[in-house]
Amino acid sequence: MPDLWAEAERRLGYTFADRALLETCFTHASYAAEHGCESNERLEFLGDAVLGFLVTDELYAAGGASEGEMTARRIRYVAAPPLAEAVRRAGLDVFLRFAGVGPGEKAVSSLFEALVAGIYLDGGLSAARAFVRAKLPVAADRDPNYKGDLQEWLQARGLPTAAYETIAREGEVHAPLFTVRAVGGGESAVGTGGSLRAAQKAAAKNLLDRLRAGAGGEE
Repeated sequence: MPDLWAEAERRLGYTFADRALLETCFTHASYAAEHGCESNERLEFLGDAVLGFLVTDELYAAGGASEGEMTARRIRYVAAPPLAEAVRRAGLDVFLRFAGVGPGEKAVSSLFEALVAGIYLDGGLSAARAFVRAKLPVAADRDPNYKGDLQEWLQARGLPTAAYETIAREGEVHAPLFTVRAVGGGESAVGTGGSLRAAQKAAAKNLLDRLRAGAGGEE
């Protein structure tokens, strides 16, 4: 019979020295109650704190963001949907020991936190960091999300969401050029691009640059 836990470790990208700890990571409270074993609830509690620290550390190291922006990003990264998605993307949800019809999003996202704690306890902070980096990338986007950055900048200051207005479309059908105006924070800026999305992104970048400059270079 194949070693299921060895396959789980392969998908994790980490081999546990303490196999019992690995099994506990995958043990939901519903299963533990039926089988009289330890659940992953305590690990989930620890993992929540370790994950929060690691994500915060990554965001701080990336630079270029204010406290409010980093807080908004951290909340977004450690929310249940992205954690559950990371678990399912890695194919780790199939190893969750669960009693009942099937685990919901909360149980699956909690598994990610339990695994962070388990790896931290078994291999230390560097091992936990490597797992989080591999499964939940939080470094600066390679393709910058200027619309998201603008939204976070405005939200951090209690300002309304930016609005986008298409003010021109030129060029041939197969090679259009869009011009969009972004409005927010009492300022506006224009951007152009070969698609509506690209033009909005350019306008968001230009508006964000203008707002930051008006705030004295504040990130």
